[in-house]
Amino acid sequence: MSGSELVVVQTFGSRPEADIAVSALEAAGIESMIRADDGGSQRPALAWAGVGFQVVVRSEDSDAARAILETPARSVPE
Repeated sequence: MSGSELVVVQTFGSRPEADIAVSALEAAGIESMIRADDGGSQRPALAWAGVGFQVVVRSEDSDAARAILETPARSVPE
């Protein structure tokens, strides 16, 4: 993700929520990552007490990423 400005598209209260968001973006072909100060995943409460788990993308992908993350999940018929 070098060469472009990174922007926060959404902040989550837990690592699993942020992981799901990153997976959704990856499925759409948008490279993203999680930024959190959680002591290398050893102290997740640090991130919760700070800024949370931020999903960041390249600035040129931010509009598409926000649209994906704001789309409600749908149930898959069994």
